[in-house]
Amino acid sequence: MKKTPLEKLREKEKKARQKLLVDAAERVFAAKPFPKVSMRDISGESGVSLSSIYRYFPDQESLFLAALVRGAKKAEKVLIPLVEKEDILPEDVAEAFVDFLVENDPYFRMMTHFMLDGVLNEESILILNRIEGRLLDQFEKMFKRLTPLENSRMQAHAFFAALNGVLITYRNYPGREIPHVHQHMKQLARNLAAMFVRPGPGGKPVL
Repeated sequence: MKKTPLEKLREKEKKARQKLLVDAAERVFAAKPFPKVSMRDISGESGVSLSSIYRYFPDQESLFLAALVRGAKKAEKVLIPLVEKEDILPEDVAEAFVDFLVENDPYFRMMTHFMLDGVLNEESILILNRIEGRLLDQFEKMFKRLTPLENSRMQAHAFFAALNGVLITYRNYPGREIPHVHQHMKQLARNLAAMFVRPGPGGKPVL
């Protein structure tokens, strides 16, 4: 059934308000430890009343997941052109992924929180798995091209875990200036990527 102009306007306004709230949530996540963020914080940051927020997001978890979905889509836009390049380089893909998470720290915080500490309902777990799956799909495509005789999905999982491990280990490295830490993480990511497709016996790439 075709929507009326009024229905279209209301839908447009709803999406604009949801974007406003997700934007505010990301800014709050960047300023406060994730477990300490409350809907009241997001209300204050967005200028939207607490009661109104619940008209767009039924609970805090749904708002966090909306921010995660948006972050995953941004990451996909970064990875897809690199994965689809004819002369694909896994080192470039690894560095781009680390760069993205460094530059989008709220998304990285949300992602790692839900993976390590989050207590989610069943529906949210399914959504989170889909979010992670979209990123794994890109890594799997890369490995299918580079190492077609290997288990590409398993390689994708290992690659994803290794890159996240670099960020978790070195993101707040003590005694180093931030630019140096970021450069170190990118170099580690490139080294890891080279190891994933290094030639084995007979020239066959191995994990």
